[in-house]
Amino acid sequence: MTRTRIATRPCPYRESELLRQGGIHPVLARLYASRGLSDAKELSIEPKDLIPPSGLLHIGAAGVFLADAIAAKKRMVIVADYDCDGATACAVAIRGLRAMGADVDFIVPNRFEYGYGLTPEIVELTAREKSPDIIITVDNGIASIDGVAEANRRGIQVVVTDHHLPADTLPDAAVIVNPNQPACGFPSKHLAGVGVVFYVLLALRAELRRRGIFDAQTQPKLDNLLDLVALGTVADVVRLDTNNRILVAQGLKRMRKGNMHAGVAALFRVAGREARSATPFDLGFALGPRLNAAGRLQDMSLGIECLVTDDEGRAWALAQQLNDINLKRREIEAEMQDTALLHLDAFEPANSSTISVFDESWHQGVIGIVASRLKEKFYRPTITFAPGADGWIKGSGRSIPGFHLRDALDLVSKRAPSLIDKFGGHAMAAGLTIRADAFDAFSQAFEAVGQAWLSQQQLERVVETDGPLEDAYYTTAFIELMDEQVWGQGFAPPVFCDEFRVVSQRILKERHLKLLLEKNGVRFDAIWFGHTDALGERTRVAFRLDANEYNGTTKVQLMVEHAEPA
Repeated sequence: MTRTRIATRPCPYRESELLRQGGIHPVLARLYASRGLSDAKELSIEPKDLIPPSGLLHIGAAGVFLADAIAAKKRMVIVADYDCDGATACAVAIRGLRAMGADVDFIVPNRFEYGYGLTPEIVELTAREKSPDIIITVDNGIASIDGVAEANRRGIQVVVTDHHLPADTLPDAAVIVNPNQPACGFPSKHLAGVGVVFYVLLALRAELRRRGIFDAQTQPKLDNLLDLVALGTVADVVRLDTNNRILVAQGLKRMRKGNMHAGVAALFRVAGREARSATPFDLGFALGPRLNAAGRLQDMSLGIECLVTDDEGRAWALAQQLNDINLKRREIEAEMQDTALLHLDAFEPANSSTISVFDESWHQGVIGIVASRLKEKFYRPTITFAPGADGWIKGSGRSIPGFHLRDALDLVSKRAPSLIDKFGGHAMAAGLTIRADAFDAFSQAFEAVGQAWLSQQQLERVVETDGPLEDAYYTTAFIELMDEQVWGQGFAPPVFCDEFRVVSQRILKERHLKLLLEKNGVRFDAIWFGHTDALGERTRVAFRLDANEYNGTTKVQLMVEHAEPA
């Protein structure tokens, strides 16, 4: 198996001291400093501290274009991506544009028939079913060169809003807003698709104010869209830089007060989570997957409808449907994972830097999750393939730090131009299509890039911790303080590390290790999920703090991330 080691994040003393002197809790000051913050201002979660929209390239042009379109009563149709970011971005666009007087509808093509992005086929379908004057892409479109050309040929103008990395050529759209397009100076490159759309709405509203259509009193309140913005941002696992943390914190604040859309409230309820104590974890692991499941197994219109309706009964019915689809998704995923492990029976991590697996029986919509699970297990960049149409197979990949997946696929396609039909994505996740008979050749070419790019050290899993926690802070009050912060991708939740004496240990439900640990005479309950090997008497433990409620009393419990002999 893959080696795992515990490491401690370096913490710059001066920055941590400055934060502490600025009134930040001493432990939080240390946690923030080791995550690259040096100024208490970067901890603001106030909307006024968002980066202004003007920093986004072409955003002014987008505002003018959409304001003109509303004035001319043009018909707009949103074409969304089929994941949680796409669904929330679509709902934000529909709600925001309608509030500003636009005639707007949406279409979600079935991903298995029409592929990803704004393809010529999707343009044809949209033209046939919705006859729009304008197509607006959300969370896709930056790679849709042929689709935009087809729309132009039909006299349909296209506005692209996206956050994915562009290729060398950009589509010939009327306006493109994407923080990652060349020459865009926007300081945060990490906006999710839903964040980009939210910014476009801010620019449109400002343009309508300039035209005297609204004033500060009569303009639509866009902050009521922040629950959707927070959900899409967390679920898309973009980096939670200062700007994204403000968007997420504001959305969570609204949820905790009960100010959220009917669909978001219904998703909390169906997931058995409490909105009044909403956390990024709830959004990423309870709400997000239920929305994503629709796009994976059926089509995302159910998810979008759930987020667009204001009818609570309808939202609840849709949330239950989404929940059922998610249960089905879990079943399919468990079967696929078992099959994958059979394929990898003889897999020797020592000899391989990457994993590529294909099975005839797999479901296209779930391969991304299976790739993610295999990557976690073996700690290797992983691509899983499922059958597509007519001898093509579709792959979905997940990567590890230090291996840029999209760039790796780019290199494979430059070295063997006929191997990959199309590909796209980010550093950590990407998708591609190849011919079924090219699978072996692709696996070898991908492995060659892995061998060249990855050192043995990079293939060791490192559990990064924040070092020891002072005895005084093993309290529920301190846990509450930590839960109020916005942790997530690129702003990792705190993991502490210390030595303990193992007082007792037993296996729970045949799958988990239940522990009683002792440090300085104080005992703590602890649990290590998915792990059953016994620990020695003294052990070094990397753990998260958790407040465990049982029979009306709340106690501190340690959630073990990793343990090794002390």
